[in-house]
Amino acid sequence: MFYDRVKFRVRAGHGGKGAVAFRREKYIPYGGPSGGDGGRGGDVVLVVNPHLNTLYHFAHQKEFAAEDGKPGLVKTMHGAAGADLVLSVPPGTLVIDEETGAVVADLTEPEERKVVATGGRGGRGNARFASPTNQAPRIAENGDPGDERTLRLELKLLADVGLVGKPNAGKSTLLAVTTAAKPEIADYPFTTLQPNLGVVALGPSDTFVMADLPGLIEGASDGKGLGHEFLRHIERTRVVIHVLDGNALDPIEDFEMINAELESFGHGLMRKPQIVAINKLDIPGVREMLPAYTAMLRDLGYRDVVGISGLTQENTRALMGRAYQLVQDTPEPMLESDAPVIIRPQFEDEGFTVIREGTAAWRVQGGKIERAAARTRTEYHEALLRFHRYLEAQGVIDALRAAGVREGDTVRIATYEFEWVDTSY
Repeated sequence: MFYDRVKFRVRAGHGGKGAVAFRREKYIPYGGPSGGDGGRGGDVVLVVNPHLNTLYHFAHQKEFAAEDGKPGLVKTMHGAAGADLVLSVPPGTLVIDEETGAVVADLTEPEERKVVATGGRGGRGNARFASPTNQAPRIAENGDPGDERTLRLELKLLADVGLVGKPNAGKSTLLAVTTAAKPEIADYPFTTLQPNLGVVALGPSDTFVMADLPGLIEGASDGKGLGHEFLRHIERTRVVIHVLDGNALDPIEDFEMINAELESFGHGLMRKPQIVAINKLDIPGVREMLPAYTAMLRDLGYRDVVGISGLTQENTRALMGRAYQLVQDTPEPMLESDAPVIIRPQFEDEGFTVIREGTAAWRVQGGKIERAAARTRTEYHEALLRFHRYLEAQGVIDALRAAGVREGDTVRIATYEFEWVDTSY
């Protein structure tokens, strides 16, 4: 099966905890605090592997996590940083944030890298909190959590020329006789069940990549048939070869129907240079109708019309030569994106809010406040006192009083719960 769209969740590594430790060595009576910082969490990184051509390796795993940072150590030694998690993707992979719909990355170049989830900062050890007035602090921080997000990967094949047309128009035969590709070919609808790629070589350095896509039927852009699943692969092509079955009942009607589907799908497909290849000149009667078909197509505004036979290879080299010329003259297409490239921060730092939850519970929400709570090592009394002073300085304590908090109420910040004890009296 050809996997060209997958969805999974990634989590960067959490930062390691800072250490609370003191230097105790013979002949050093005033050793002081020596707790080291925690290590930074690993990132989740996507890297382009030019040897891949499918997203199959993501099909059976839905969660990926980088390594957490290690805790800080004694003697002010930092914990080890967590290892990055590197995931390989094929060229042409579009990375989308599933929650926001924003494009995170468009990975096309070999070895191109993109950090899609950033590891959390390691927590500070107690050596960082020593001061002239607090020479033996028992304070350390938790590490910051790593980014978490759900990603959708969409593979858009990197081909210069795309073959479109109705089922059995002869696209796979054309690919087979002009490249080394070996697509399945048979006389029944939808022989092509997945895109096939081949390299057309007109000379030692005159080459281009051509893709054969499953045949289109009326309503393909709305989900009918097989071709709609792969229309997005034409987005990256520079030139379209529209293969017509010259032996069909009405090739011109077929031509207009396929173009209507391309127009309905959008994404600039109808703005690409299009060569019309009228196939099956080897069948009696098709060659005689070729001048009439050519005249009708040119009346519709299409000047590049070539009669070919995929079976006997008649005019196929001339067709490939014209396609190569158009590829050279046409700039690389820019993908249309409905959303800007954006990386969501783990915390939003715009103030805070106090929300009532039930009759005796309150929640404080806000980026800086939640981050400070997550960093607080609640097992250390000094750390709790420091966090309380921070809440006072930020105006959280006054805001809770103004909202009506009472003795014994529960105050929730991030994942922590505290019992309100009013010390103002």
